[in-house]
Amino acid sequence: MQIRILLEPQIRELIGPPAALREVRAAFIKLARGEATLPGVINLDLSEHRGEVHVKSAYLKDSPYYSVKQAAGFYGNPERGLPVGSGVILVFDAYKGFLRAILFDNGYLTELRTGAAGALAADLLAKRTIDRVGVLGCGVQARYQLAALVGVRRPGSVAVYGRSQDRVREYIREMEAMLGIPVIAAQTIREAVESSDILITTTPAREPIVHAEWVLPGTHITAVGADGPEKQELEVDVLAKADKVVADRFYQCVRLGEIHHAVDAGVLSPDAVFAELGEIAAGIKPGRTKDREITVADLTGVGIQDAAVADFVMGEANRHGVGQIMEV
Repeated sequence: MQIRILLEPQIRELIGPPAALREVRAAFIKLARGEATLPGVINLDLSEHRGEVHVKSAYLKDSPYYSVKQAAGFYGNPERGLPVGSGVILVFDAYKGFLRAILFDNGYLTELRTGAAGALAADLLAKRTIDRVGVLGCGVQARYQLAALVGVRRPGSVAVYGRSQDRVREYIREMEAMLGIPVIAAQTIREAVESSDILITTTPAREPIVHAEWVLPGTHITAVGADGPEKQELEVDVLAKADKVVADRFYQCVRLGEIHHAVDAGVLSPDAVFAELGEIAAGIKPGRTKDREITVADLTGVGIQDAAVADFVMGEANRHGVGQIMEV
């Protein structure tokens, strides 16, 4: 049996934000049409080590592959000079079940596909013309979200809030150089929220940091950080106030995401969740219909995203002969 081995630098050469957005959009449409197999998520919380591990898998109809991904975040790693995120994707033959590739992406594909889902949510739910984007957090995902977003909306400026002024300054330097858009440091979370047409939350917060009174008409919120039941960035009243609350995957969000907290608090009925992201992407339900609507996309991360980017990487690697072939 031949197994293709791909390393992070090779994977980065094969896929970037534009391709990821295209593939993730198509995957969500397949999910909405019942053309995907998607089991539940396995979550491991290693709180004593400030770590979390997620295992996700999926199969997209007519693909030659199915994928199983393990991604981890260990928040003490920067103190050790190591990145927070890591990961690997195993790609299997959908016809015979044999392992076909190991993608040693070190979490790159997870970051990339999460940014793509955020851009898709903004494309479907944000106003067509925006002035400012607010970003809470200045870590890796804060970078990927903004890099993907400019593929669907180009703001006049960005306001970023982070607890470390050194990391905020680094974020500003990197993103201005990358995107050519002015990025300023917000002095408070409230300032970032109130001044923005699109708000992106990318923190590991376990208590609400965004309050409903700060969210103005016309705001779209892409909530990324709450991918586990103990995490929460939005006050539950934010979801109660919203005109449209959208889940990337309904059954996940009622267990893991911002929707989970609002439902548990009794301020949001599960029936009040407007749609899944794929339903809007597929045209089954509408996205934003009025400029003054408040919209919230609860993104907990769906296995179809991983399968979509892994399928694309495999196609490109096979086409260009990239990677090492191992005989086993």
